[in-house]
Amino acid sequence: MTDPIVQAKDLTRFYTVKGGLLSKSATVKALSGVDFELKPGKTLAIVGESGCGKSTLARLVTMIEEPTSGRLTIDGVDITPSRWSKMREAVQIVFQDPYGSLNPRQRIGQILQEPLIINRPDMSAADREAQARDMIEMVGLRPEHYDRYPHMFSGGQRQRIAIARALMLNPRVLVLDEPVSALDVSIQSQILNLLVDLQERLDLAYLFISHDLSVVRHFADDVIVMYLGRAVEKAPKEQLFAAPRHPYSKALLSTTPRADPTARKERIKLEGELPSPMNIPKGCAFAQRCWLATDQCRATLPELAGEPHQVACLFPL
Repeated sequence: MTDPIVQAKDLTRFYTVKGGLLSKSATVKALSGVDFELKPGKTLAIVGESGCGKSTLARLVTMIEEPTSGRLTIDGVDITPSRWSKMREAVQIVFQDPYGSLNPRQRIGQILQEPLIINRPDMSAADREAQARDMIEMVGLRPEHYDRYPHMFSGGQRQRIAIARALMLNPRVLVLDEPVSALDVSIQSQILNLLVDLQERLDLAYLFISHDLSVVRHFADDVIVMYLGRAVEKAPKEQLFAAPRHPYSKALLSTTPRADPTARKERIKLEGELPSPMNIPKGCAFAQRCWLATDQCRATLPELAGEPHQVACLFPL
């Protein structure tokens, strides 16, 4: 069995929000006790509503922020701020907005060489240029694109450039933060096919963050469903989409369009507002919106249980 590259145990991130003149500071519980593993050649998808903790998790894995508590390791080595500079080469990120993540004043060749200039200062200029040109070809761009500026490219081409930049340091893990949501549907498939091809060629591990369950269904191997900073369901993709066990997961999947017009579809509309991460209710946070909730649900916090299909629910479906 292949050993995981990244392991997270009880990963937590809280933020302190200062109050006003007459109010106290508050704590935003953005992420609470999340566990997962990333293995070579596999894709783990993180899904959920806005504010569920997906992007916070991405910032922790890419070492942009430090976790409040919990353990995060790469090849068994704890990721701590003192080791960030050495370990960041192993994990790179591709952002949602391909144009906003590229410097408009730099040519593509300069953008691709910049990670090498910062992290490989002993590398010669000729070797940097050769590697940048090879990467341009690998992501499906043409040689003449090397000397052009970002504004001269389409959205799909810009995302190819962003992917190329992320691969310049030969990482083992890519964090894909909504990498296709800003693109047209036809271009989305091209970028996803490119990512699949790169994963097979380079044996990369992907942490794929998305709200588009149709994309997740065709792209991921395993899925974690997040709600208000906690993982409420974790399972292989086939099991989750075939038979979701948490009411929240079932509600999310009910919104996914289906190509078969004859298939019976039950649309579950959640009522009520998402609780504030500064005032998470006692017990199951989803109980206020769950049509199956009981008084026991409102008083008891369920933990993930089961194998390999895990669910955090006292009365799973």
